[in-house]
Amino acid sequence: MNIPAQQPENNWSARKSAELYGIDEWSSNYFGVSDAGEVTVCVPAANGDACVSLMHIVDGLQQRGLQMPVLLRLENLVDTRISILNDSFSQAMESSGYRGQYRGVFPIKVNQQSHVVAEIARFGERYNHGLEAGSKAELMIALATITNRESLIICNGYKDAEFISLGLQSRKLGFKCFFVLETLSELQSVIERSRALDIEPLIGVRLKLSTKVEGHWSADSGDRSLFGLNTNELVTVIDTLREANLLHCFQLLHFHLGSQIPNIRSIRAGVLEACRYYIELVGEGAPLQYLDLGGGLAIDYDGTCSTNGHSRNYSVQEYCIDVVEAIQESLDKHHIPHPTIVTESGRATVAHTAILLFNILDVTQFEPTTLPDILPHPCHEMIQNLWQSLAEISVNNLQESYNDAIYYRDKIRDLFNSGDINLRHRVLSENIYLAALQKIAALLPEMKRVPAELETLSQLLADIYYGNFSVFQSLPDSWAIGQVFPVMPIHRLTEEPTRQAIIADLTCDCDGKLQKFATPTGESSTLPLHPIKAGEEYYLGVFLVGAYQETLGDLHNLFGDTNVASVRINADASLDFVHELQGDSIADVLSYVEYDPAALYQQFRETAEQAVRDSIISVADRQQMLAAYSEGLRGYTYFEK
Repeated sequence: MNIPAQQPENNWSARKSAELYGIDEWSSNYFGVSDAGEVTVCVPAANGDACVSLMHIVDGLQQRGLQMPVLLRLENLVDTRISILNDSFSQAMESSGYRGQYRGVFPIKVNQQSHVVAEIARFGERYNHGLEAGSKAELMIALATITNRESLIICNGYKDAEFISLGLQSRKLGFKCFFVLETLSELQSVIERSRALDIEPLIGVRLKLSTKVEGHWSADSGDRSLFGLNTNELVTVIDTLREANLLHCFQLLHFHLGSQIPNIRSIRAGVLEACRYYIELVGEGAPLQYLDLGGGLAIDYDGTCSTNGHSRNYSVQEYCIDVVEAIQESLDKHHIPHPTIVTESGRATVAHTAILLFNILDVTQFEPTTLPDILPHPCHEMIQNLWQSLAEISVNNLQESYNDAIYYRDKIRDLFNSGDINLRHRVLSENIYLAALQKIAALLPEMKRVPAELETLSQLLADIYYGNFSVFQSLPDSWAIGQVFPVMPIHRLTEEPTRQAIIADLTCDCDGKLQKFATPTGESSTLPLHPIKAGEEYYLGVFLVGAYQETLGDLHNLFGDTNVASVRINADASLDFVHELQGDSIADVLSYVEYDPAALYQQFRETAEQAVRDSIISVADRQQMLAAYSEGLRGYTYFEK
């Protein structure tokens, strides 16, 4: 008894693949599918977009000795994202008659990698685009990287005396370095260090707004948010600065509603509330010149253009227009000059710029092997009942058949555990059971109403594709907070993907998997993939991973940083491999957890030498073992071919 395999459609096309994976919805036009069935990356060029196949880039990576997995950075997209943000604010201000300026700052914490920050500073210089630092280390990066004195350096987070002194010293160099007060205790430290160094500070205050937002980071907003000053504390700041004769240093008002804000109405509400404080503070005598909205500009990870936490219901242009209009309408009524608008948009700047590429190593399928035409004799009654249940499955009894299949399977497992049936009969029964589930799943589309218990059947039968990567190292947000990233094959897209799958990583951890996927209709528990072809690599890409993922990654199972490559696409669609970084070796990750690789080698050498003395191995065996151990220490932590 054989269950017929699903046959692919003959008229499948690259266009159908693009629609299936929703690439047009989440890619912001940076990625597409070519007629040859390969994912392409497209960047603006003088004579139209320049497009390059990711498979062509993979070939270049392999020629340069970079094995999978690889984190691919696209330098052009860093530049493009900075341009879009600055140009959109410029256009919004021009169209509405706004009389202030825009200054963007990139929060270093979003992606601290040196080549990323350096490219943001280099390209952003034309826009006076600055950096945000939330720690002493990040401030040191900002001071060494920023050369344009019109660019802002915004200091957030908790600040000790050393942090404050460093920022004050930068004022002597002409930097516009703002201390944003997160707590009242910081104010006294700023005043003391300012007097000690005889340098006037630039001061900002972070507000704790009552406006609440949607999304995963909603705890950053509202009265119970962790950071910012309440109204009582705000008044104390004004009075303290006035008493210290430093009120003129209070020039920036800051608020942050949360990262990845999906609803534009929440953003507008927050801006309007902040403007009320701005108006009152100006009335108190604070010479405010800057209004810093913090982050929150979202990315449409799932392409649904909705208010769910992985999406957004607005464009960058709409965001800029709403912000500009809300500020202008609020302040014009009180004849207050328009401030310089500051945003700390990190996710929107770098998320698109990185792709995790990896290959599939193996697949587990939950399908029966070929079943016999008749049951062997003798055969236990329970196996006969399960066989009969399989034969009687129809669209009219799917729930009953499902219940029967589970009941008989469990009974047969009990029989095996008690020694009443042998291993081969256990295998036969498991195959009959899988055949029953597959048959039920195939008939579900014919039901008018699918029972709740059967709605997850396709997920239970999904293949497991084993990917050459670590979720914990490269996609920590997918594990920690359930973040959904777009995932799809980067080739074979002229073929219909006939398998439904989840993706497991190399960590042998039950959490080391991807089982939430973005689709044009919303989140899915499985991903359509192609059958693996013997002798051929199958490559997948996880997109929009440029924000937060690298630094947050951990060393679960001692899988280290992946290989990294930065490429720049030229106007003629040629490629420059700008930067290549070999991933962590095994020796590297061992040193991170306080092992000395040289000492480990010496300990293993002594073990091998003792084995020679005990006549367990020969000297030649010892040499081979030591060479293998030494080579292993230098090897990549991921699966190597």
